[in-house]
Amino acid sequence: VRMFGQPVRDNPPLYRRLGVMSEHETVYASMRGRDFVRMMGRIRQVAQLERAVDRAIELVDMADAQHRPMDTYSRGMRQRMRLAATIVHEPDVLILDEPLNGADPRQRVHFKRLLQQLAAEGRTIVLSSHILEEVEELAETVLLIVNGKLAASGGFRAIRAALNQRPYHVRVICDAPRRLAAAVVTLPSVEAVHVDPDGAVVVLSRNVLDLQVELPRLAQASGISLRRVEPLDDSLESVFGYLVER
Repeated sequence: VRMFGQPVRDNPPLYRRLGVMSEHETVYASMRGRDFVRMMGRIRQVAQLERAVDRAIELVDMADAQHRPMDTYSRGMRQRMRLAATIVHEPDVLILDEPLNGADPRQRVHFKRLLQQLAAEGRTIVLSSHILEEVEELAETVLLIVNGKLAASGGFRAIRAALNQRPYHVRVICDAPRRLAAAVVTLPSVEAVHVDPDGAVVVLSRNVLDLQVELPRLAQASGISLRRVEPLDDSLESVFGYLVER
């Protein structure tokens, strides 16, 4: 394993460019939040320590609670203060294991914005999570691990496109579902069509790009008004499910 062209093993200077936050909480419950971040900064030999502590705590929006003991925090608050301790030395690479655990909806939104800000500043963030919707939202490159082995990597849509043995499911809402179904089934890229109990047309297609072009043309030619077209399996969660089944 190499990082920045250097071997990782027995390389303390390289470790100073790395910030790691494990899934398991590693905090001193009776310690005040600020003291915890300061301690981690001192271990990292951070110059201008108090300024660095201020910046890290402000970034995670914990300034109002920084002087409270950490055993008075909610789990989401502890996660944020742990992140402050992870970034206090301004590392180039962050490795975050399930960082959104325990966060409430408002905290999750703030946490995701913070990660995006850290990435925009030029940091590389390696994030592990079982919440696939959030991985899809945050990550540029996805590595999917199934049974301990790397099953796929890349952007999730590129991974989905590579699963060419799986047709795309597309749900179409229109004003004449049976007429649309009869027209769409004639397309070479379409494998099957049915009208679901809600009156929507569900199309299975191996070439979703072709469907995107042909569907409006067919609707216009047939005098059908399209109201909504939505993919049913164009998500990281569905891709992961397909890989598990393989």
